[in-house]
Formats: sequence, structure tokens, C-alpha cells
Amino acid sequence: MASLPKILLILCAVGMLLVVMAAACGGGTAGEQPQAQEAVGPLRMGLLLNFSGGSPERSGDRRRAFDLAVKHVNEGGGVFGQPVEAVVGDSTLDPEAAVIEAKRLVEDEGIHVLVGPSTSANTLQVAERLTGPARIPTISPSATAPALTDASDGDFLFRAALADSAQGPVLARVTLEQGFTNVGLIYRNDAWGRGLADAFKDAWTGEIRVVAVEPEETAFLTQLQQTAEAGAQALVLITFEAEAVTILWEALENKLYDQFTFGDALKSPGLVQALGPVGLGRRLGGMYGTAAGIAPGSAASTAWEKAYVAEYGALREFAYVKETYDATIALALAAQAAGSVDGAAIRDQLRSIGSGPGTPVIAGPEGVAEALRILDEEGTVDYDGAAVTLDWDEQGDLTRGHIGIWRFIGDGTIEEVETVHVEY
Repeated sequence: MASLPKILLILCAVGMLLVVMAAACGGGTAGEQPQAQEAVGPLRMGLLLNFSGGSPERSGDRRRAFDLAVKHVNEGGGVFGQPVEAVVGDSTLDPEAAVIEAKRLVEDEGIHVLVGPSTSANTLQVAERLTGPARIPTISPSATAPALTDASDGDFLFRAALADSAQGPVLARVTLEQGFTNVGLIYRNDAWGRGLADAFKDAWTGEIRVVAVEPEETAFLTQLQQTAEAGAQALVLITFEAEAVTILWEALENKLYDQFTFGDALKSPGLVQALGPVGLGRRLGGMYGTAAGIAPGSAASTAWEKAYVAEYGALREFAYVKETYDATIALALAAQAAGSVDGAAIRDQLRSIGSGPGTPVIAGPEGVAEALRILDEEGTVDYDGAAVTLDWDEQGDLTRGHIGIWRFIGDGTIEEVETVHVEY
């Protein structure tokens, strides 16, 4: 028979073994110290833009805004105290190619969040077929088609620009204010073109002749003649830049139109340059368009512009550059607030970091660093972006923002004319 001290020693050893086993299985008794939580991160962010289609300069500027946002986040301490890792993909202008490239970013590169795509047609396909089912929070900086409101994306698609239900009426007003009561309208037959054209038509009170052009078309004289045959005074152009160059050249050379107004995709100095700044391009001087706008006197916009100039040397005039920065920052802050790279956890924080309640913070290196610090200390923030205040509704659409009115001036540059506040 074993002695009593020996039995006690055996019982103690067994008890210690049971405690170790319980801790290893996640159990434990009251009063025990919990295990240290496994480290999270790093956050991998994807950028998906059409670098090899449309305007390379436009996509290049948005890429610079994305890179600047990642730099500001990492200089501010990173997410979960680690540098954000960035991965870039080329969607082209083809929705099928965009889905394939997005799949590569998700499955091969392991991204947790996505900025982009650029176009509404690409965004709709990517969100419904890939990032929604894969639970990847996605913010497009420039997809404005109203159709995206009802996308089947599982609440993983957001956008950093107002839907074209806001831009269409402003473009109609600007066109009417130029003295035009009878216009032709040519639009690109995709989700963006149809949406903006419909919003324009719904607000237009004069005569109008509307014709669609297909994305693969390269000559447009027949469509121009169709829109002009009812005596149109001006052409409203809702296409991408590559199409617009040909349309404008054909319209001017054939003396079908000499007056135009433009949708947001044509807010580009490259349009004038492509037509020849001392040739046909100079005839665009004084003609108006609309695009996403910035709140007058915005401290966040000023701080961002200062940082952008310090990094790259000059500001550019393309639309949706600041929105690209804001989309990137919003995803980083939401991940920090969630304390996780899980898609649903990040998604669930997006609305709170943009609309509060919380400490107000603004775009730019100082504001981003402050936001990360507050969130790291389990506080809350209300981020005021370089372009917009990110107040999202249940569909991921902005509930307020601004539409800008702009015009080309004689040397081919762009002048900001007016900002219209929109709130739903």
C-alpha cells in the first residue's frame, strides 16, 4: 500500500495535468488568466482599376491616391500595429476580365478588402459574382450607377461617390442654363451610361433625342446624325474619354454640333489634348460638365491637397481621385475598429467610422494617425474624408455629398464653377 505523502503527490500531479489540458482546450475555472489572443494581421488591401483601358492618366492618379492613403496609414502606426500590405490589379474595361482579376486578388493574393473597381459595369459584376459571396468589403471610388443600389452583394459593396440619381438633375440644370431647350444625348450602353442618361432625361424639361452607343463601337457618325435630325442645339455626352474623342471629332468636322455638355467621365484635360489644344480642342473652351464635388471650405480636402502636393508635386483635375483615398482610409479604419481581418467584422464597422458618433478626424497624415490611435485605444471616430463625409445608408450608398459644376477654359485646363449640396 502506497504511503499517504506519495498518494498526495500523485493526486497533485494529476490535478496539474487536468488544468493544463483544460487550458489547452480553451476551458478553465473561474479566476484563471485567459490565454493571450493570437495576433491579427497584417491587413491586405487590394486596388482594382482599369489601367489598360480608358484613360491611363486617370487610373494613374487614383493609384497615387491609393498609395498615399496606404502610406499615411502605415506612417500612423499601421493597422493592428502592422504595415498594411497593398496588392494592385488591372480590371480593364471588360467586366469578365474584372471578375477574373478580382478572383486572383482574393484567392491568390489573399486580400481582405478591396478598393474599386472603377466603372459601374465592372463593379456590379465583381460585387455580385465574387466579393459579395467571398465576404470581401469593397468600396468603389467612382461607380455611380443607380443600379448598384440594388446589387445582390450581401451588404459588402459600398461607394465613395454619390449615385447618378444626384448628378443627372444637376447636369440637366447646367445644360438648360446654357440656353439649350432642344438637345441630343449620346450615352455609353452600360450600367453607368444608362443610369446617368435616365437621371438626365427624368430631370430634362425640353426636347431631346437619345441614342446609345455600344462599348465596342469605334465610329459614331450615324448616331450623331440621329440625335441632330430634330434640330438639337447641343449634344449631351455621357461616354468614356476614348469614345468621346471620336464623337467630338466627328461632330465638329461634320458640322453637326458645336456646343456640348459633359458627364463626369469627361472631366479630363486629356480630352482637349487629344483633340489638339490649338485645333479642335480649343473649341471646347467655355463648355460645362458635372462630376463629384467637394464641400466648399473643407478642412479635410485642404489637408489632403497639401499632403498630395508634398508627395507628388502637383494637383491634377481628374474626378474621383480624392474618393479613392477616402475609400482606402475607410477600409483601414474599419479593420482597426473591428480588430480583425474578417470581412463581416470589417463591414460592420464601416458605417460607424464614417458617421459617428465619435471623435471627428480628417483626411491627411495627422488626421489618419490620430484616428488609428483613438481606435487602438478602443475609442470611436467620425472620419471626414478628403472628398466626402462617409455617411452610408443600408445599401452602402452615400446619404449626402456634393456635385461639382466645371468647365473647360481656353488653354484646355478645367475650372471649378459651383458646388451643389445633395442630401437624401
